[in-house]
Amino acid sequence: MDIEALRSFLAFVETGSFTRVAKQSFRSQSAISMQMKKLEDELNTQLFTKDGRMLVLTEDGQRLATHATQIIATHDEALLELKNKLPQQTIHLGCPDDYAESVLPHIVALLRQEYPHISLQITCAPSVRLKNLLDSNRLDLAIVTRSPTSQEGYFLQTDEGIWVGSPSHDIVNTQPLPIVLFQRDCKFHDAAIEGFIKRNHHYQLISCCSSATANKGLVRKGLAISAMARCSMPSDLIELSAPHLPSLPVVDIVLSLPSKPHLLLTPESINRIIDRYQSEQFTTQKC
Repeated sequence: MDIEALRSFLAFVETGSFTRVAKQSFRSQSAISMQMKKLEDELNTQLFTKDGRMLVLTEDGQRLATHATQIIATHDEALLELKNKLPQQTIHLGCPDDYAESVLPHIVALLRQEYPHISLQITCAPSVRLKNLLDSNRLDLAIVTRSPTSQEGYFLQTDEGIWVGSPSHDIVNTQPLPIVLFQRDCKFHDAAIEGFIKRNHHYQLISCCSSATANKGLVRKGLAISAMARCSMPSDLIELSAPHLPSLPVVDIVLSLPSKPHLLLTPESINRIIDRYQSEQFTTQKC
């Protein structure tokens, strides 16, 4: 239905006269009458009837009056929103797969809070790969791990590597010990392998991949144990402790930016996101 015809129709409802509608809209009375005729033809119903010398609404006309008010209100609201909305901007965000369920959702929520109109393109890859993408300006922001002695990026939190297993499968004393690890660029990978070698403990690396989902699935099935960050351990797995399990390093989780940062990602905005993130983590730990 034509919006302007609906406006004229509602003007008639309010004034009761095509003549007054024509004066208010600076149109001729015949133009208003033509609008109403097209509206009736489109709806295939009669909207007006004569009551003596007066023109009044039929039952269908009264029903349309109710709908017309809602239609015009929705139309005007949508038009105003679309005309006044801020242009949507895209931020390319990177995150290691093992932090995709723990750290990433919090960062995305805070980014959306800081920039309600952004669209995020998320790349999951190991930290080393993400740093390369940052260096080539193919990412605007990345969640990565660093050594505690490094000053890289904006500090989010400290985490540590732990050994995890399935509570339904006691295989920690199996010889050789089946393990699944992230790829070699993960800080826990080399620490695990070197630790077993130094302890002269027999192990079998049955899987090596960049997918935390795959590793957790193999552990749940009781096929192996795995090394991962403590904050990434799902509730259905358990932390393992045994003398032959190597110690795993402590790492820092940070937000890292490229040399040419996105215009939205100012130091002030990043620091606000960091402060909110750390405040949330402190509140969670306190609870």
